[in-house]
Amino acid sequence: MWSGPERLRRYIEAVPRLLLVEDDPAISRPLRRALERIGYAVDHVDNGHAALAEALTTGVDLVLLDLTLPDVDGLEVCRRLKKERPLLPVVMLTARGEEVDVVVGFDAGADDYVTKPFRVAELVVRIQARLRTAATTVTVPGSSPVGPAPAQPACTGGVRVDPDAHRAWADGRELDLTPKEFDLLALLVSEAGRALRREDIMSSVWDEHWWGSTRTLDMHISSLRRKLGDDPACPVLITTVRGVGFRFEPGTPDRS
Repeated sequence: MWSGPERLRRYIEAVPRLLLVEDDPAISRPLRRALERIGYAVDHVDNGHAALAEALTTGVDLVLLDLTLPDVDGLEVCRRLKKERPLLPVVMLTARGEEVDVVVGFDAGADDYVTKPFRVAELVVRIQARLRTAATTVTVPGSSPVGPAPAQPACTGGVRVDPDAHRAWADGRELDLTPKEFDLLALLVSEAGRALRREDIMSSVWDEHWWGSTRTLDMHISSLRRKLGDDPACPVLITTVRGVGFRFEPGTPDRS
């Protein structure tokens, strides 16, 4: 039987700790209260420098990051966080809904985004999904994440993906991909020639319990096409299968 202090310690350790980075009190105060009522431990800072100091020196499990901050831009904060802690989930909070802003956010390493105004229930679903995904990755200090046995590199259409090295190339040029972009490309290339349903892609790359819009997938496909040099107006590598999803074309000739 655990003593009172031991029970409290184990409870505190089990509660996910969120870092809310938001400079608008009208948003941060009610959002923090709502998340704490649900059961999360929530720390709050209102600028980018404080966010970096907190996230890189404490045991934060997930960051809710506003895109517009008074000192360091939220995108730059995300880039620095992902450089130091690549497995730390980051959910962007943004008032901007344009596709270009979302794509730039994913380029910076964000794992997901929510556009203001949003419902707390929607945000919680996304938080839970990111925490579940992070929990499936086991790490050992001083080593790489422990996962499945090494996979063989896949190559088709001038694109080569090496899952073991976590590297990808297009026509011999190494690609700078976010973790989710890499996972998405690896899936598409491994299933080259097959039409993959949107729901199956979301389940494989994001979370088996994914709930909500697949707009996140569209943003990642758009970003991948751009990085691959695939014309979004007439793509030849990642094609859209109307009413189904997407297909990576295996016979695309080398474009170099």
